[in-house]
This record gives sequence, structure tokens and C-alpha cells, in this order.
Amino acid sequence: MALFLTLDNVSKLYNIDPSKKMEGIVVLHQQNRPEKEYTAHSRLFDGLLLGFMIKGSIKAQIHFLEYEINAGDIAVLQPRLMIDTKSLSKNAEIVTIGLSLDFIAAFPILHEFVMNNQIRWQPVVRLQDEEVILKNQLVELIQNFYHKGQSPRKAEMLRHLVIALMYMISEAYSGLTDNNSLVKSHTHEIIDDFYVLISKYATQQRSVKFYAEKLHLTPQYLSTFLKQKTGKSVLQWVDHATILHAKTLLKSSGLSIKQISNELNFGETSLFCRFFKRITGVSPGSFRNGQYF
Repeated sequence: MALFLTLDNVSKLYNIDPSKKMEGIVVLHQQNRPEKEYTAHSRLFDGLLLGFMIKGSIKAQIHFLEYEINAGDIAVLQPRLMIDTKSLSKNAEIVTIGLSLDFIAAFPILHEFVMNNQIRWQPVVRLQDEEVILKNQLVELIQNFYHKGQSPRKAEMLRHLVIALMYMISEAYSGLTDNNSLVKSHTHEIIDDFYVLISKYATQQRSVKFYAEKLHLTPQYLSTFLKQKTGKSVLQWVDHATILHAKTLLKSSGLSIKQISNELNFGETSLFCRFFKRITGVSPGSFRNGQYF
């Protein structure tokens, strides 16, 4: 499952108390519950996402590459990067902080995070042992402030707490060295450029040749490269991006299924419905009306 998230629709999708809604920031505390069957899904957020693994572990694909996020790790996702959650441990518990583009624009340090290539390709980081307790206390404090009653200075105080946390994460990144940067740079460049292309053309172009020509590669090279590096073929990624567009329109727009089919260039509504069910296992109507993400 995949869904494009914004601060406007995340409150509805995750049943956040409307009285807690704040301009520019959302805080979620999630636990893997035995009584709730887990379904693999993906997310794409229109802002900066910070995931703090409290307990257990998560296996995820972040911007095409696989990662294991363990207790104590911090996942930093730049705007519009896809995260596909593959599996969670039984005791998985994570606190997620989402910051809007407007929130980011107000603070230079956040702008640096959005533009930093190192973070895009090293999205999982861990603080020094002596700072872990401070980080945990700060994350808990942010949660408490987020859920406390409204007050004239609540938003301002919360912003300062978040920025203090971001400085701690920034220091952790400054202490990292990427010894394989020269080796990986070409791989990263191709993946980044391909992601831009499917984000723009997935609903219009399904030809491997089209994407290969745009990247100045042969179709065979691009197909082999993506399969080896990401585990998915060109067309599987095109389907993935198309489904993300479809689910976003189904959940966050008032368009009819026929209108969405036309918007995504399927021509016939029946073709869109068969495509959607083949990929997701449910019909567009069931997805729109059910508790699917």
C-alpha cells in the first residue's frame, strides 16, 4: 500500500484529535499490536520526517535501498522520499515527527537537511551513547508539549524543542564519514534521476526505453541496474508510482473513480480498476471506503 501524506490529511488518516492539530508539525506514537494484522505499505510525506525507534526494529526500503532500523536509531527522511515498510518486530515502537515545508523554510538548519545529499543516502543515524538519554528525554518532552492543552506560546515552545533536537541530529551527521562516496555517487545519481522521472511521467509513460533514453542509458542497462540495486524492475517502479498517485487521489480528493482513471491516463475505468486490484489486492472503491493506507 502507498499513500502521499500531508499535514492536512495525516490527522484524518491517523485519527489525531483535531484539538491537537498544529500548524507545521505532527507527532505520532505508534506501536505494533498483536491484535492488528500488519500489512506492508509505503508512505511519501510532503515535508521532513524524523522517526525515532523506541523499541524493536523495522525493515524498510528508503528511497529504493534497504535498511534495518533498530531501537535507538533515528531515521531522517527528506521531503517526498518513499519509505516502504517491509516488516516490524513484535515489540516495534516508534515516535514520528513530521515537519511541513513551511516549518522547514523558517529555519536554516532544516533547509540544510532538505538539501543534504549525505542524509538522503544515509537516512539512518545513531547518536553517541552519552546523548541517547538526552535525545529520549527531548523526544518525550516534545510529545508531551504536542499533546498538552492549547496556550498562547505552545507552538513557539514546541518549535524551539524541535530545533534543539535537530541540532543534536546534525552533530551526529557531522561526525560521520562516507568512505564509499566516490564509488556510490554514480549509483545515487541514476537512482535520484530515475525517481524524478517516474514522479513526473509514471502516469503517462510505461516504456523502459523512454526512461533509459532520458537517463542516456540503454534499456538493458537500466533494467539490470534497478533490479540489482533496488530489487524492483523499471515497470514495477512505474506501477509503484502510479499506485501512489491513485491512492492519494482516492483518499484526498472528491474525484470519482472514472475521473481518477482519466487523470491517470487509463482511458477505460475498467482497466484502471483491474490494474489497481492487481497491485493492491482491493478495488479502488474498497480502498477509498475502507481503513486502507
